[in-house]
Amino acid sequence: MNANLYSLFEGHFAATADEPCLLIPNGPVVHYDDLHALSGRIANALVRAGCHPGDRVAVQVDKHWEAVALYLACLRARLVYLPLNIGYQKAELAYFFGDAEPRVIVCRPESLGLVATLAGGATVFTQDATGGELLDRAESESPHFDTAMTAPDDLAAILYTSGTTGRSKGAMLSHRNLASNAATLVQHWGFTRGDVLLHALPIYHVHGLFVAIHCALLSGARMLWLPRFDAAAVTESLPRATVMMGVPTFYTRLLAEPAFTRDACRSIRLFVSGSAPLLPETFDAFRARTGHAILERYGMTETGMITSNPLDAARVGGTVGLPLPGVNVRIVAADDGGPCAGGAIGGVEVKGPNVFSGYWRMPEKTRAEFTPDGYFRTGDVGAWVADGEGRGYLRLVGRAKDLIITGGLNVYPLEIEERIDAMPGVVESAVIGVADPDFGEAVTAVVVARQGHTLTERAIIAALKREIATFKVPKRVHFCDDLPRNAMGKVQKNLLRERYAAA
Repeated sequence: MNANLYSLFEGHFAATADEPCLLIPNGPVVHYDDLHALSGRIANALVRAGCHPGDRVAVQVDKHWEAVALYLACLRARLVYLPLNIGYQKAELAYFFGDAEPRVIVCRPESLGLVATLAGGATVFTQDATGGELLDRAESESPHFDTAMTAPDDLAAILYTSGTTGRSKGAMLSHRNLASNAATLVQHWGFTRGDVLLHALPIYHVHGLFVAIHCALLSGARMLWLPRFDAAAVTESLPRATVMMGVPTFYTRLLAEPAFTRDACRSIRLFVSGSAPLLPETFDAFRARTGHAILERYGMTETGMITSNPLDAARVGGTVGLPLPGVNVRIVAADDGGPCAGGAIGGVEVKGPNVFSGYWRMPEKTRAEFTPDGYFRTGDVGAWVADGEGRGYLRLVGRAKDLIITGGLNVYPLEIEERIDAMPGVVESAVIGVADPDFGEAVTAVVVARQGHTLTERAIIAALKREIATFKVPKRVHFCDDLPRNAMGKVQKNLLRERYAAA
């Protein structure tokens, strides 16, 4: 039996060949057979360019439907797909190309000069929505391509982590990893051929590339394909969709859009949020505005999706839900690695067919991140929260690296952030630890105030002192216009620590 992920998709491609797959505003309607044919042509072009099974293909292109065909072509030819954030610059690209040693690099035409100087021995092609050298070559190739026989543990993709601490690590994801997660999500979230997924996410990340696209392709659904998130454009498109996936920032911006009303959501059956924590206030405000409880889930580059709030049962705001079928999750104590008692905070570890095999060319790092019994140490810190029926929902407290140790005592930033965020006039906050000669680390808050509200450091500290232990109260409170975020909406606390270190 062929374990190639594309072989899972092919059955739906055949059944829905003449059905739309991608609906592009002000653009073409791409049918399933169009996607199948172009991916076959590109696969043939890559093989003709010298690619062999296991070779890496690095891709840094804008979001257009032909990029989806390129990804599928790599699967079909058993090449290893390496998506790269379009924001990466020279030093970052040089590292990725040097580490992964791709056989082929596909880039935007405007990046050709830079990429060519960094490519080493790789062949460089251009590709964008209007064409490019790779598509020109594919045009003369046959659309027929026999999907390569693949073992379950053969690599399908390498995705580099953000590298906020140390150099970026390439997470190796197999066909089994991606296929198991896709099949689970389609069933767990109730995807069918009748669904229309509003896709406004980037496609160089697990969320937009794997979670969203795989759910659509594996169920024969359609995707309403937007080049980027724009609150007005998304609001206008929502009546044509049944499912939307987004990061928390998408939902806060929709709430600020006057045209975003309950009526605009009338056709939606499911809103999904992930990639960063969803504030409980956003969850509550969204439900009040639309009548929809956002389904929050939890995943990582290394694991795909791990937990999810349920489709047909209570969704608990402030949690990321229950372990997905076939995925084992446990919370362990930092001191001895033993299981935490119910409700106690500890490190989150996960095991299952979705979990990656390790980091590219980092065997020692890989060994360090797995327990002797095969659980992956996620680096996240969390606790089980019981619902009314006694089920354990996972609540994430933060990253282990964000834990603040002040005067020998542990402080979890989320506990403080939630209290600050609930204060009148606060949009959001981030709590970090900065070096301190007396305490080791000093608890420090960075706050974004609502326009027209006056907030003071003294008032915030005084309010917190009435609610939490003194050692948890920030020594300093700084104000800024916006918190720095990465492309997926996660607050970049490393940048905040650098910015306020001298303060």
